[in-house]
Amino acid sequence: MNSPLLVRPREALVIAALAACGGTAAAPPSKPVEPPRATRVVVEDDTHEEEGVEIINGRGRMDPNVVEVGLTPHKEDLSACYTTRVGRRRWLGGHVALHWDINKLGEITAVKLAESDLGAWPVEKCLLEIARAATFGKPIGGDADFMVPLDFATRGKASIWDEDQGLKAVGGQLMKLDECAKAKGVKGGSPDDVTITVYVGPQGKAQSVGFSSAKSVLDEAWADCAEKAAMGWRLPDPKGTVAKLAVRYRP
Repeated sequence: MNSPLLVRPREALVIAALAACGGTAAAPPSKPVEPPRATRVVVEDDTHEEEGVEIINGRGRMDPNVVEVGLTPHKEDLSACYTTRVGRRRWLGGHVALHWDINKLGEITAVKLAESDLGAWPVEKCLLEIARAATFGKPIGGDADFMVPLDFATRGKASIWDEDQGLKAVGGQLMKLDECAKAKGVKGGSPDDVTITVYVGPQGKAQSVGFSSAKSVLDEAWADCAEKAAMGWRLPDPKGTVAKLAVRYRP
């Protein structure tokens, strides 16, 4: 059976994925973005005009080959995150973008689900665990970051509700997620700018829920609480099909 994880070893997983290399987390453009040039700031001393403090602030970059070497041992595990959890939910699938922050020593300092319309927190949580377990060589020129896209093909089809439909369906239930900031194990309160993807089935019951945020590192305890809360939402009945919607929390 072919893997539902759609990747090309060099292009999809690494080279085309390095759109954020040396920059901030963002949706990958059609071609790589050049790392930002160093910014030069001179602070003058009022009493000694000729004596200044020069601060150079720059970002490093990751060699695509170094990223590929780091990810290759984990490709099967990344695919297994989906194949072992999808079950009979043929409509479950979508796009995920994992974002790594790497310090100058080659150590991972943060991993984010920068993008995801997969709508399955157990799968996304697994992807984060595998991503954190990867090891990479040192960046070139200092701290760096990069993003890798993964696509999981569906075997079925869900109808898509647009943003207005999604907001109307969820309504004030979204704000109830604020309570998850106080859940056991949560550190730092509620995350900012979270996209919540929900599948809705018969009688308006949530079938699966997932999260992503380009701005925040998701606290797993918060996401566990938010998933449980969202699975209890009362939503419109999609009448004989499964619908997929996305709403933003604390944008």
